[in-house]
Amino acid sequence: MLVLGIETSCDETGVALYDSRRGLVADALHSQIAIHAEYGGVVPELASRDHVRKTLPLIRQILDQAGLTLDSLNGIAYTEGPGLIGALLVGSSIGRSLALALGVPAIGVHHMEGHLLAPMLEDSPPEFPFVALLVSGGHTMLVEVAGVGRYRVLGETLDDAAGEAFDKTAKLLGLPYPGGPELAKLAERGDAKRFGFPRPMTDRPGLDLSFSGLKTHTRQLWQNGHQDEQTRADIAAGFQLAVTDTLSIKCRRALQQIRCGQLVVAGGVGANRMLRRQLSQQADKHGWAVSYPRPEFCTDNGAMIAYAGCQRLLAGDTAALDIQARPRWSLETLEPIDR
Repeated sequence: MLVLGIETSCDETGVALYDSRRGLVADALHSQIAIHAEYGGVVPELASRDHVRKTLPLIRQILDQAGLTLDSLNGIAYTEGPGLIGALLVGSSIGRSLALALGVPAIGVHHMEGHLLAPMLEDSPPEFPFVALLVSGGHTMLVEVAGVGRYRVLGETLDDAAGEAFDKTAKLLGLPYPGGPELAKLAERGDAKRFGFPRPMTDRPGLDLSFSGLKTHTRQLWQNGHQDEQTRADIAAGFQLAVTDTLSIKCRRALQQIRCGQLVVAGGVGANRMLRRQLSQQADKHGWAVSYPRPEFCTDNGAMIAYAGCQRLLAGDTAALDIQARPRWSLETLEPIDR
């Protein structure tokens, strides 16, 4: 089965072709960073308009790249939610309309399921069951993954997600948009031990997370200290270490709690080098296996939507004729495909 995947949940337009026998055939991604940089964050209306401009040209691009036509498609998958309602409606409308015109089945994919299954695109994919640390945009959660559609949220952030905390802290420090990668780059030149940062909610049982206090702590350090370049770098390094330490501690607890030895890290913050280094060290120490998607599949992309959609279409799932978009959608409400 050859499936076209369309991802338009926020500020990146991703499309891909996935074949159930050959694997990933082609993919392309358009980033909106240049559009939103002027405003220091994502402007939903501008994001939606850019998806309208870019989605169809990208679909034509990957079909040409693969030497295929629309008639070659056996199914279409698109991100149905969660995300920005306007952006989701663009992908849902295009995906559902194309499927109707071509007479092929369509399926709306949960954005977080796409991230959870992104490691399956690798040559040596992890085996079920595993614990996933999902750190994507506005989401940070630990999930027990027993199979496709079999998800149990073990813990999640009570306020800002890790990615949001990175971006907002970067903005506080005067770094350009998008702030998260800029903060991580700056942290490489800093002394993470110069300032003390808390490790939120690690002094109590449980797997929930919180990062808003780290932002407040950073603001106080920056506003009440010497605002020179070395101080900026030292604060960035201390902040990054506090976040990655906290995530690492919570991952260890989750694996111990459900007695699982397989950890998967997915989502944009999963590309952070310090986080990967810490989790790999923990894995070596405790005998876990840890898997990551390649960096280009950590951020939003069409390949993960095409893969997840393909699994569901093969199991007989299809979308209704009406066009749906779900800005909020619980991961635990998804149906397992082996029901």
